[in-house]
Amino acid sequence: MNCISGSILLISLFGCAACGAPASETAAGKVSANYSVHYTIMPNPQDGSVAIEMAVQQTRGQLRELSFDVSDARTSDFKADGSLLVGKDTVRWTPGKTGGSLHWRTRINHQRGSAGHDAWLDRNWGVFRAEDIIPRARTRTLKGANSETSLSFVLPDGWSAVSEYSTLKSRIDVQIPARRFDQPRGWMAMGKLGIRRETIAGTRIAVAAPEGQAVRRMDMLALLNWTLPELTSVLPDTIPRLTIVSAGDPMWRGGLSAPGSIFIHADRPLISENATSTLVHEVVHVAMGISAASGFDWIVEGLAEYYSLELLQRGGAITTRRYQRALEKQTQWANEAGELCAAKSTGAVTALAVTTFRKLDSEIQKKSGGKFSLDAVVAELAADRSHVTLRMLENIVVETLQGPSDTLQLDNLPGCQ
Repeated sequence: MNCISGSILLISLFGCAACGAPASETAAGKVSANYSVHYTIMPNPQDGSVAIEMAVQQTRGQLRELSFDVSDARTSDFKADGSLLVGKDTVRWTPGKTGGSLHWRTRINHQRGSAGHDAWLDRNWGVFRAEDIIPRARTRTLKGANSETSLSFVLPDGWSAVSEYSTLKSRIDVQIPARRFDQPRGWMAMGKLGIRRETIAGTRIAVAAPEGQAVRRMDMLALLNWTLPELTSVLPDTIPRLTIVSAGDPMWRGGLSAPGSIFIHADRPLISENATSTLVHEVVHVAMGISAASGFDWIVEGLAEYYSLELLQRGGAITTRRYQRALEKQTQWANEAGELCAAKSTGAVTALAVTTFRKLDSEIQKKSGGKFSLDAVVAELAADRSHVTLRMLENIVVETLQGPSDTLQLDNLPGCQ
């Protein structure tokens, strides 16, 4: 080798760049960078807790460290292979090079103010979010390493479970393309459940609730038959799956959305006397997939409420006359709002937001000669999937109108800067 010229040596080195590894390893380089994470969820109805095992399999220490916040004190009893550091507010786990297991237990029952529970587990059924039992984690990994995550349940006899994910297999795949470390998310129901399934406008829907409770599963599907096709015309990226879980007391008497899933209390009317719909409102939240930056909750809540009315009217669930009367009631309620850009969008603030978006829709249609409406703005916001601000909303409207909006002038938006 010493007598080989420099140029020949250079060519040789390039030609043998992969000589140190088998052909199969080189071809599978991207696959070998990933590691496997499997969550096993084991409810204990006797004491209202859930035990979780997080099992990691890897080949060369791709997952170096995992840490998460445990300051709410509902999560405890941590055990693990490898190095585990349990602090007052934070848990840090360093698995072995080939993986290992981390175990913990979470107490489920959680009061949401004075209006009921937003997480519950007893001897008959449970309703909670995956985020309640699996803390959101931060990871340190080898460069380019991604998790291949799955989930399974170990349930008492006669129990079944429903989540955001397909239950066709006992080992459920959890895939979140925007993240490199996938964790289960969204609402879950378990127990002796009654479940109705349907596909509407390309969305596979499951409505689940404990047996024996007065949950109107078929009525929910009927309402979605009227409204979901209209929503799809506004937001063409169909929600692949929508899981609706419902239960009565002691659950919180309202509706709450999460990724791909919704909770709605069994006693909530599907359409209220003021012609609004908690169910459709939460479905719009799921479809838009946006959250609000600080001070701009009115944008997200106002759009969800405005479009819940729009979809009911467009789909024929309420008449145009009823729709107009509903908007008039929103205008009256809006008079009770102090400022729009408040920290939290109360009922009156949301009503003011609804009237603002109604005016903005009319302005866009008028200035564009009917070419555009608020639908185009909402589609842009949903495509961005980020924390919404007033500036972001303004920029999209300006781009749509090719000029500023009168409705969004600060003089018309009390409390906004």
